[in-house]
Amino acid sequence: MADAKREIERKYESDDSGLPDLTGVGGVAAVLDKGLVELDATYYDTADERLSAAALTLRRRTGGADAGWHLKFPVAPGVRDEIQAPLSDTVPEEIAALVRSRVRYDALVPLVRLRSTRDVRHLVDAGGALLAEASVDAVTAERLTGKGGTAQWTEIEVELADGGDPAFLDQVEKRLRRAGVRPSGTPSKLARALEQTAARRTRRGKKTGPAQPVTAGDHVLAHLRAQRDALVELDPAVRREVPDSVHRMRVATRRARSTLRTFRTVLDRTATDPVGAELRWLAAELGLDRDQEVLAERLTTALDALPPDLVTGPVPERLAAWADARRRSARGHLTGVLDSRRYLTLLDTLDRLLADPPLLKAAGKKPAKVLHKAVHKDLATLSGLVEQALHLPPGEERDVALHEARKKAKRTRYAAEAAVPALGAPARSLTGSMKALTTLLGDHQDSVMARHTLRELSAMAHAAGESAFTYGLLYGREEARAAAAETDLPGLWKKIGSGASG
Repeated sequence: MADAKREIERKYESDDSGLPDLTGVGGVAAVLDKGLVELDATYYDTADERLSAAALTLRRRTGGADAGWHLKFPVAPGVRDEIQAPLSDTVPEEIAALVRSRVRYDALVPLVRLRSTRDVRHLVDAGGALLAEASVDAVTAERLTGKGGTAQWTEIEVELADGGDPAFLDQVEKRLRRAGVRPSGTPSKLARALEQTAARRTRRGKKTGPAQPVTAGDHVLAHLRAQRDALVELDPAVRREVPDSVHRMRVATRRARSTLRTFRTVLDRTATDPVGAELRWLAAELGLDRDQEVLAERLTTALDALPPDLVTGPVPERLAAWADARRRSARGHLTGVLDSRRYLTLLDTLDRLLADPPLLKAAGKKPAKVLHKAVHKDLATLSGLVEQALHLPPGEERDVALHEARKKAKRTRYAAEAAVPALGAPARSLTGSMKALTTLLGDHQDSVMARHTLRELSAMAHAAGESAFTYGLLYGREEARAAAAETDLPGLWKKIGSGASG
């Protein structure tokens, strides 16, 4: 099973003078010579270098204390999450899965080989605790594909000890700069190797982002592209069970679908409707895990808030067992979805759609009028759904109507978000209003789902001869929360209506 760690390090150019004396810097009591280590790393990527383009590095390394496979994800400048797996001849499946959203069906091939002679120093405090590892690396890089060549350089690397304070690296850098050592011009050894061994050096010029959006089509495609990128980037986080990653991926899926549905005057729906249907499928699959997570947290929080004398029977144990079973089932299913041909085909389809968009005549117009009209069309539909729900008596029919209004409010919110760069403050204000509305309606729908689950748990407890008192108490409280949301809705909706017309 792969292990994960947070790597915080800085790289510097080095000359023949080597590593300056760092004794006394930030509590460094001694600099211990740990000797030379020979490292041999082969970096893997697709033939078109998709991983390196996204600042991801995948290598198989021998030598040193952590020989094996290493996959690194950028977090911030100088900060990366490193996933490690034991040494093997081929890329381990648990590592390959984490880059699948980028690699898809293409092969991972050896790209660059780096051989380094590492002169290691440990920076320790007065108690002998490790503060950081500093090393001078003499590197030889060899391009393994195309007509690339070789390169050599020497660099200094300072890696913070696990759990260390990043401010310590600032103090080390001050000392290095005073000694004439300057930061490296590239973020990683691989980036430098690719640059210096490229067959055509001019190929790797300074990266430029997409042109600033001008037309309505530009704005819609920029927003859709951002959601496609979010799906690809969040895929490995979901697989690693990073907190909130499923929710964020589901939101990106919904935003993409909303973009296709709302801006149908910009993008031809005959081409985008099938894509929207697949995005709906993916959102539903992600929802199995996310809805379970939200519901379990809601019920656990409500139970914890009860006085102990109101908890009769093994309610915490039964709730925990229910949540764990549902979570494991949902997680296993979700992993299968992310590995499925259907999901990977969806990502390919989004790529093709963005590369050759089915633009309509309105796409070439100025964005303000086109986007404003589309957003307010969604708002008008939402208005009808809210008014319909408010005129229904409390009960199941109203619950369903409010849920439909909630879904439309989300779509309106996502449409307003997409329009913010073009429309500015009015779209930003509408986004805030829709967020407040979806929060209120979301709490109402969560209460509906919580009461359904409490009925199930109560029936299970009753069948086992346990008291159902606590489940009934929680049910009553959820019923009261839903009633409060319904009471607050007219006032909130009136306020939103005033703001939209003002």
